[in-house]
Amino acid sequence: MEKYSGFLTNLLLPLMILAAVSLNAGYVNAAVFLPPEDKPLVRHYYKKLNTCSAVEPFVRHQVKLYWDKDKTITAKLLKLLYADCMVNGCDASILLTGPNTERNSSKNANLGGYLLIDKIKTVLEAYCPGVVSCADILNLAVRDAVYFAGAPSYQVFLGRRDGVESNAAWIDYPSPSMSWVEGLAYFESKNLDVQDFVTLLGAHTMGQAHCSSFYDRLYNFKGTGQPDPSMKRSVLVSLRAQCPKNNQTDPAVYFSPGYGSDYKFNNAFYGKVIAHESLLRVDQQLSYGADTNELVNEYAHSLEQFRFGFALSISRMGGLKVLTGKNGEIRKNCKFANKNNPNI
Repeated sequence: MEKYSGFLTNLLLPLMILAAVSLNAGYVNAAVFLPPEDKPLVRHYYKKLNTCSAVEPFVRHQVKLYWDKDKTITAKLLKLLYADCMVNGCDASILLTGPNTERNSSKNANLGGYLLIDKIKTVLEAYCPGVVSCADILNLAVRDAVYFAGAPSYQVFLGRRDGVESNAAWIDYPSPSMSWVEGLAYFESKNLDVQDFVTLLGAHTMGQAHCSSFYDRLYNFKGTGQPDPSMKRSVLVSLRAQCPKNNQTDPAVYFSPGYGSDYKFNNAFYGKVIAHESLLRVDQQLSYGADTNELVNEYAHSLEQFRFGFALSISRMGGLKVLTGKNGEIRKNCKFANKNNPNI
């Protein structure tokens, strides 16, 4: 649709008029991004309040040390942020442990990255106790991890406070087999839009999917006992070899073979959509909506447009339903609400 044709180019011009946008060294000026939902998050929150002025360079240093040893941390942190923000807002409820919490739900069994967040929190508590929220730490760590993987850096508006509850019953993740219409409706229900939907799914280019998430496409699409007819035959054969029928181990497969194993930020995901080589049905479905298909083609043909769009959309997701002011708390330990912390 004309509405979205060249949408990033059209978006960039007024933004440049309103604020300088610098992509030098992969950096996107924070003035481009408004705090989502008009929450009072601000740039350099801890530095301006002089409460923990070195928090951003410290988090970046810790993430770099971890990333140098384990490149998978980028995909793990992205999934962790998604699991937090898209369920009950960006309140770090995903980090809380205990019975019936989001973290302990079987739906989150494959999440990782907790150890890095805990390490950063422990050291920050020694340096500036009771100041930096786990929610802010998670958002900063994701920004730095994707930057080291090749995405642009971007300013993270800070000042989030942590939630004190977590409930597995809140989890409402969409099915990986849903249509693009259903997927877009889910994102819109979270106050995100079609650009965010297409852009954030692009994070799949760096990760893996377990066979169980697309098994139906290989063997029993919509209960027919047949594979998904939209899947390219050569891809079907390859995936069936990696995901044998009735296999109990549920192995993981790279979203973008040849690209995904190095966990570098790239736009290969969109080329896979165009070529009908996507793993998940919801990913492949992006080629069937007029708006979603135009965005897919924009990103497939321009890594820089995807990089810019990604910085915008992940910043928007990071501001969903945040707690600020007197709401929530600053946890002493990301695993426990302060009232449940055995060391307080």
